[in-house]
This record gives sequence, structure tokens and C-alpha cells, in this order.
Amino acid sequence: MKDAFGIPQSLLVLGGTSEIALATARRMIARRTRTVWLAGRPSPALDTAAAQLRALGAAVHTVAFDALDPESHEAVLGKVFAEGDVDMVLLAFGILGDQAHDEREPVSAVRVAQTNYTGAVSAGLVSAGALQAQGHGSLVILSSVAGERARRSNFIYGSSKAGLDAFAQGLGDALHGTGVHVMVVRPGFVRSKMTAGLEEAPLATTPEAVAAAVELGLRRRSETVWVPGALRMVMSALRHMPRSVFRRLPV
Repeated sequence: MKDAFGIPQSLLVLGGTSEIALATARRMIARRTRTVWLAGRPSPALDTAAAQLRALGAAVHTVAFDALDPESHEAVLGKVFAEGDVDMVLLAFGILGDQAHDEREPVSAVRVAQTNYTGAVSAGLVSAGALQAQGHGSLVILSSVAGERARRSNFIYGSSKAGLDAFAQGLGDALHGTGVHVMVVRPGFVRSKMTAGLEEAPLATTPEAVAAAVELGLRRRSETVWVPGALRMVMSALRHMPRSVFRRLPV
């Protein structure tokens, strides 16, 4: 069970090699978390991540999970919840894609959409159902400011995050009053392996800063978290900007 400050004893990470997710897990372990499940495709990277978290004192388990195989999600995640209550699920998987390439290769664009949206809808609903059945817990969903308004430079990725964000908000409304807390996290540009080589955007942040924001959001029982917080006002302005002006911006 979570303590009075919202820190979970047990954590299930969907996307077990995500830098943001692992930064969050490290922060949770330093506070109170003692059991971590890392769900992702079997790989040396997943094994290394688990070993690093074990070195911090947590009991860490790996789970073979594929976002692109939604038919397996109920069985795979069901086994985790069968081991005992899960206080927090962090849905952190996703791919950025390559906008120029994906525009030319629709199959690649569909893979971005299926991973970031379809896979997340499946895993999110399965996790939400399990949390509701146990009567408590938090579902934290990593969205993105890219979903606030589609930009020419990454509208494929942005549209997938827009769908995820809308789904997460609706799911939060559906679960209101059930004991399950849904929190949507909207980071801006995060310095990570996924964004290596890309031109850094203003108000760039780090996985550790996102992790700190997740912890604060849990303590406050927030429904939406912006990282950094200043992006809330920036994106509000961009969202309401006339399209004829917006399309001329260097974004």
C-alpha cells in the first residue's frame, strides 16, 4: 500500500528500459519502494536495468512484455497482479520514430501509432482493471507536450501522443471515485537516448527531473503534470494560436 505521501511499496513499469521510467524507479526505491516489476522485451538492456535497481536494495523482477502484442497483455500483466497488490503502474513505453522516413513509409508510421497509442490503450485498460479489482493504486501515463498540437516536424509521433493523452484523461474520469488514481505526465523535450542527435528544444528537461515531478504529482494526487511546469502556459498559447501563424513557426 502507498503511504500517506503517495510513495508506492510496489511498482510495475511498462517499458522497463525507458530512461524516464528507470529514473522514476530509482527515486521511488530511494524513498520507499521495495518491489519493482520491469516489463519489456527480453534483452540485455532489460537485465542490466534490473541488476542496477537490485543494487539499490529492491526486489526486482523482469516480465516479457510486448506493446505490439495486445492479445498477450491480459495474461502477462495478470500474472504480475496475481503475485500481490501493485501500488503503482508506470506506463512508459513508446517510440519517437523518424518523421521524414515514416512519411515515406506508412508501415513505419503505423508502427509508431500502434506502439504509442494502440498498445498503450490495451495495457492501460488491463492495468486499470487490475488496480480497480484490488481497490487502490495509481496509474501514471507518460504522455508528451507533442500531443497538445501537431507540429510539422513530428506530427506522426504527436498525433499518437494526442490520442494517448485523450485516452488517459478519459480513463481517469472513468475511474474517479474507485480508489484508482490516474495521472498524466506531459514532459517537453527530454535529454535521453531517444532524443540523442536531435536539436534540443527550449525548456528541455532530464529523466531525473521528470521523475521528481512524478513523485510530487503522486504526493499531491495530481491528475496532470507538466515538466517543466512552465510548459503549461507555453503550450496553452501555442494551442490557441491561429493555424496560419502556427504553421510558419520553426517547430
